[in-house]
Amino acid sequence: MLTNSHGNITKMPTVQKRINFNQSSQTISTKIVSDTPGRLRLRIAHAHRQPDIMQHIANTLQAKSNVQDVRTNLAHGSIVIKHNATDSSGEDVLATLQDLGIIFAEVTEGNTEAATNVASAVVDLNKRVKQATDGVVDIRFLFPLGLSILAVRQLIIKGLQFEIIPWYVLAWYSFDSFIKLHGITPPKSSAE
Repeated sequence: MLTNSHGNITKMPTVQKRINFNQSSQTISTKIVSDTPGRLRLRIAHAHRQPDIMQHIANTLQAKSNVQDVRTNLAHGSIVIKHNATDSSGEDVLATLQDLGIIFAEVTEGNTEAATNVASAVVDLNKRVKQATDGVVDIRFLFPLGLSILAVRQLIIKGLQFEIIPWYVLAWYSFDSFIKLHGITPPKSSAE
């Protein structure tokens, strides 16, 4: 109970949690699954797959004159937008989505943001290494090679000691990572 300025006892007002869709302070991570002329399919991040948020996005898009149909699937977090097949129509839909606070990013299922960022950084680094070497080598080759070099270094410096990180452990990791990263399968016989 509270007292007001006149000394009367008043009830505390109830506070209801409401989502203000007019503010873009809440960003909604989304991935463009497919973008063909006249059709755009989005996947909403799992954290934002709430009926009221997805329905608001659908209603806002449906109100646009160049949008013919909007379908949502809450379980999969997908939104399919059918619009006029012009470039300006597609740009208008994307602008409307950005006004709603939607950001286009890589959306993964069940992974944390940190894990997604690390995986994206490794994929980006791998692309850069491949471009820098004109496609001759990539990280899937360089990582096992580096471990092999460390194994040889350990063997030369330490000899055959069984102390901290012996050479054969590094050699095994080199071989194992090469096999796992390249997915080597046995060749098929001519009878198959």
